[in-house]
Amino acid sequence: MPKKKEEAAPKMLRITLVKSAIGYTERHKATVRALGLRRLHQTVEQVDSPVLRGMLRKVNHLVKIEEQG
Repeated sequence: MPKKKEEAAPKMLRITLVKSAIGYTERHKATVRALGLRRLHQTVEQVDSPVLRGMLRKVNHLVKIEEQG
């Protein structure tokens, strides 16, 4: 019986809100909320994906991104 390929754990990103979205556009505020961030210095972990990378590119001036092994 052939061995099954073990699926690698999905790559995770740790995202921290380091600057307030006050004074930025509603789209930036909505993107920060969609990432799951509500307060300054709050950290969330999300699965890395092209959609997430696009969101982070739009608000990269407001967040700090760390890659998890």
